[in-house]
Amino acid sequence: MSTTRKLRLGPLPKTENVKLTFACPMNLKANLDRYAALHAQTYGEAVDATALIPYMLEAFLAGDRGFRRSNSSNVRRNEKAAPA
Repeated sequence: MSTTRKLRLGPLPKTENVKLTFACPMNLKANLDRYAALHAQTYGEAVDATALIPYMLEAFLAGDRGFRRSNSSNVRRNEKAAPA
């Protein structure tokens, strides 16, 4: 069953990965599994929920205005501190 809806998280790009382990509540894992199933249905390629987590976190960080402002402030601070 195909759907015309687009998910906020698009098809996954191929990248180099670093393994990171974390614990999460069971209801979060269930929601991740449901999202992975919907992602597979939408884009026609099966994907494990754990493969989605890095892209979800990246999207979250990119959308966090406070984090972006903090990051740009740090870049400006480092540029001022660097010798000319």
